Amino acid sequence: MLQSEIPGLTPRRGKVRDVYDLGEVLLFIATDRISAFDYVLPNGIPRKGEVLTRLSRFWFDRLGVENHLLSDDPGSVRLPMGTDTQALRSRTMVVKKTNVIPIECVARGYLSGSGWKEYQQSGTVCGIRLPAGLQESSRLPEPVFTPATKAETGHDENISFERTVELIGKSLAEELRELTLKIYAKGCEHAASRGIIIADTKFEFGLLDGKVILIDEVMTPDSSRFWPADAWQPGRGQASFDKQFVRDWLETSGWDKNSPPPTLPDDVVQKTSARYIEAWERITGLPF
Repeated sequence: MLQSEIPGLTPRRGKVRDVYDLGEVLLFIATDRISAFDYVLPNGIPRKGEVLTRLSRFWFDRLGVENHLLSDDPGSVRLPMGTDTQALRSRTMVVKKTNVIPIECVARGYLSGSGWKEYQQSGTVCGIRLPAGLQESSRLPEPVFTPATKAETGHDENISFERTVELIGKSLAEELRELTLKIYAKGCEHAASRGIIIADTKFEFGLLDGKVILIDEVMTPDSSRFWPADAWQPGRGQASFDKQFVRDWLETSGWDKNSPPPTLPDDVVQKTSARYIEAWERITGLPF
């Protein structure tokens, strides 16, 4: 499913998710769209949306943190006649409406991605001074909270905690930092028991009746770096349970990253789909 269609309703389409406003609640539908280098690719990854939805549900049930999920059954809300609810099963979340806090709350336990790039330049990540001599993929002495501003298009921008305080206030910034690191620690503990390292992940939070609650997706291959623990080795990039096959193929395809992206070959699509499904199975211990 590359896009959802509900008769008579127009969704807000993100890169991978379609969101329908049903009045008192929102309907989140995770499609199989995939993005890379800020472009949505022409063909999707089969069952990817199901993985994102089912894994988020797994974490919502396990974490014991107040969140926005009401149901994962599209039949629990009144939808227009003619809606194909069967096609929406396993990829739908009915959620509470909140005032979304405009900060991406990132927790990092390992040095990778934009954090590694910054560290090479300045020895810091989001302004946090780290020990000298760390390598790519090194485990940090302790997890750090590295917020970012939310971007509607393009990349989110890493910011310092001080800048976060300026944007949303000291009390709320401190609460987000505490919640982010607490949830990350719980996720890492479970994932480690399943042979998975969660190198980093990002959360989103919203305000409901003045209270901060967890929203969006939670610790999925789209929002996290999952590494197989038995293959982890500092000093290089790691194999991961995400769209690395897609990124690698695009890097060698001749695409200039400034024009419409090419269609992915079938083998890249199937390998990526298998990797997402493997992430689900390893983390939950259940067959997909």
